[in-house]
Amino acid sequence: MKQLYALAVLIITAAVLPSVSDAQAGPDKLVFIVRHAEKANATDPDVSLSDAGRARARALEAALRDASVTDVLVTPRKRTHETASAVVAARQLTAHVVPFGANTAEHAALVAAAVRAATGRSVLVVGHSNTVTHIIAALGGPRLPELCDPQYAGLYIMRVPVDGAPTLIRAQYGAADPPDAANCAANSMR
Repeated sequence: MKQLYALAVLIITAAVLPSVSDAQAGPDKLVFIVRHAEKANATDPDVSLSDAGRARARALEAALRDASVTDVLVTPRKRTHETASAVVAARQLTAHVVPFGANTAEHAALVAAAVRAATGRSVLVVGHSNTVTHIIAALGGPRLPELCDPQYAGLYIMRVPVDGAPTLIRAQYGAADPPDAANCAANSMR
């Protein structure tokens, strides 16, 4: 199953990466947006990943292995750093921390600005259940509902062109979410 997800990401990546002629036109960005992986518990505000979360972090690295990620953006929370850690280590990168700001909209705007300012063309963004869809919208994508607490498998792939409308592809990586994960009430613990 994990190989199927990785293969799907590779196919999707190849489909949305700009061609050589597109590359000469400008620095389009390919942005991979995920929520942090599974938390160890729900009571600690700066909790680490659970065993399932660490497995998902490894699955993220496998899914993005051939995606040429050049920049990684995380929040100040440990769980976003830990989710990105396998990608960061495999590519010998440094994760850049984007502060939360005064509210979710401000944080999403800060992330969008950091994506546009990134020196590379392929960016991994690790966010939270209440920020992922706001980040997609701040990058010019559609407005989607916030993620529910048990949703961790989503991989959102955006091509953000210099000119024109961004494109969004929804995929999954790692273990599948529970069947009813998208039918839950939003939780305050992200």
